[in-house]
Amino acid sequence: MYDNWDDLLKACKQCDRCDLCKSRTNVVIERGNRDSKVMFVGEGPGEKEDLSGQPFVGEAGKLLNNLFEAQQFSPDTYYIANIVKCRPPANREPSDDEAEKCLSFSRNQFLLVKPKILVCLGSVASKYIIDKEIRVSLRHGQWISKGKFLMMPVYHPAAVLRDEYKRELFWNDFVKIKDKMKVEGIWR
Repeated sequence: MYDNWDDLLKACKQCDRCDLCKSRTNVVIERGNRDSKVMFVGEGPGEKEDLSGQPFVGEAGKLLNNLFEAQQFSPDTYYIANIVKCRPPANREPSDDEAEKCLSFSRNQFLLVKPKILVCLGSVASKYIIDKEIRVSLRHGQWISKGKFLMMPVYHPAAVLRDEYKRELFWNDFVKIKDKMKVEGIWR
C-alpha cells in the first residue's frame, strides 16, 4: 500500500500485473476531488477513457456528468475511479484475474480518499466491492453499511443508455445519494 498519491500514481502507470497493460494507451486512474467524501467506482475504461486517460468521458460519462449537473452535484463533491485501470479489449468486462490484480490500487485509492459514501456504478464494481453475489437489479438504490462508511450499488450509466427503463431508477438513486450527503453534512 502507498501512503501518498505520487507513489500510487507511479505504481499504477508502471503496472504490468496482467495482459491489459499490453494494449493500453493510457492508465486511467482518477477524476475528481481527492478530498471528496463521495467516491464513485466503475468497471473499467472504455475507448475514449483509454485515449484521454480520464474515467467516464465517453457516452456513459456524458450521461453521468449530465446527471451530476441536473442534480447540482458540485464537481468538488465527488471522486471517480474504476476497478481496473486499463481498458479491456472491445470494452468487455474485466476477468476475475484482471480485476483481482488491480483491486489493490482501488483499495489504496479508497484509503487515500477516505470517503464516507462509496457508490458502485454497475454490477462489476458492486461485485468486487460489496458482494460477489450482488445483483444490482435487486439492490440498486439501497444503502449498505460496512464499518464507518455507506455503500450503494446503482446501474452503470452505460446500462442506462441501453435501457430507457433504468433512467428513472438511476435518477432516483442519485436523489438518495444527494439526500444522504445532506444528512451526512457533506453536501456543498
